[in-house]
Amino acid sequence: MIDLAIVKTFRGASSDFRLDAQIKIDDAYQSAVFFGPSGSGKTLTMQCIAGLARPNSGHISILGQQYFDSGNGVNLPPQQRHIGYMLQDYALFPHLTLLQNVAYAQSGIFGRLLSAKTRNAAFATLERFGLGDLQNHYPAELSGGQKQRAALARALFANPRILLLDEPFSALDPLLRKKMRGEILGWLKTLSSPAIIITHDPDDVDAFAGMLALFWQGKTRLINNYPELRKNFATAADCILSLQKKWVEKI
Repeated sequence: MIDLAIVKTFRGASSDFRLDAQIKIDDAYQSAVFFGPSGSGKTLTMQCIAGLARPNSGHISILGQQYFDSGNGVNLPPQQRHIGYMLQDYALFPHLTLLQNVAYAQSGIFGRLLSAKTRNAAFATLERFGLGDLQNHYPAELSGGQKQRAALARALFANPRILLLDEPFSALDPLLRKKMRGEILGWLKTLSSPAIIITHDPDDVDAFAGMLALFWQGKTRLINNYPELRKNFATAADCILSLQKKWVEKI
């Protein structure tokens, strides 16, 4: 169960922004998608879940554990939330090899003191993402798509309680994007971890949206029955556009 109701405000360069997010995802859904235009609050909500941003008020509960509760003074630090988080900019350590970057997710150790067991497991994860031959390369030596796959591998290698993926496929070509969707779905079944995916791609919504959360100017709307609604439209894009239009017109 993922249960959050938060308010977060801040002053922007040209105007103030207020996020008022209310999202509840029950155990029947292994994955959910945050979908909406840039600047609508998707990444900010994800940062609040991860503990990288602090809401002004509200609560965040993941799998029965309270991560944040303004009323009771609860605010777990990021390292205690056991979250696998792939950021848009990948956030790979530039001074670590690819294998060391992935292994760090479990060990918290910078490379040289890694056990053989951890090294072997990290290498197996790299192999699964087609990166085994690059294990000794540094991030600066990788292409954008390779960095993205490495960031995905590291997020999954952490064995997280919840997986947060911010635009995980944006730098991949269509064939690799399809392959990576399948890989992540396979990992989710293995880990039994819920996942939240931010995307602008309707095909990602089709793949992952047991539940769909639409974002618009800091507001949210939950679509609990997206797979059923999708059957009424020729394409995912048509379905999402229809849902967005009906909702935005009422705001």
